[in-house]
Amino acid sequence: MSTSMHCWRGIILLGGPGSGKGTQATLLAQKLGVAHISTGDLFRQNIKLETPLGKLAKAYIEKGELVPDDVTVSLVQERLKRPDCANGFILDGFPRTIAQADALNRVLADMQLSLTAVLNLRVAPEVLVDRLSRRWTCKSCGAVFPEFSLPPRAGCKKDICDGELYQRPDDRPETQRHRIEVYHEQTAPLEAYYAARGLLIQIDGEGSIESVHQRIIEAVRCKD
Repeated sequence: MSTSMHCWRGIILLGGPGSGKGTQATLLAQKLGVAHISTGDLFRQNIKLETPLGKLAKAYIEKGELVPDDVTVSLVQERLKRPDCANGFILDGFPRTIAQADALNRVLADMQLSLTAVLNLRVAPEVLVDRLSRRWTCKSCGAVFPEFSLPPRAGCKKDICDGELYQRPDDRPETQRHRIEVYHEQTAPLEAYYAARGLLIQIDGEGSIESVHQRIIEAVRCKD
């Protein structure tokens, strides 16, 4: 088994809202030297830059409608072609449904690429609700700071932003329980989908960021 962490990898990170996908995806991308692809970031970047796909996505978002799969898939496909994906990628927030997973398979096949692993962060619903009720969001860039890992700050400390942090009104426990239920209804079938393909790895997502990160690293090493 290879001990090198710097070989090509295509990884999907699954997990309910509050499971720490974004934090773990960032850490793992840095460790592996691959691109971290968040669909939420893709939407915001393309809308801000007023790209054709960004304008299309914005039209749906402004009407309160879901962005169609073909638009989301096109954004992901375009992102996968950038130079920083040469060593691989970590998809965070995509796919969310079986239809999107099938579309991603077609995109990867066209690019002569394949997935290495699908990591599912498992966190008990009551832990997710507790985490979500204590998180902070940057008003300017939308970056999320979970209080269980990063204390609230006067401003966003990302290099590109110094926006004010606030707690969103929809971070109420009852709202978050509904979000978690919707996630499991829509996305849980992906676990069976990828398990059938021998790609799914279950990860205990509870505990400190460092301990979860270490579990992920060990799981990824096992795929070398």
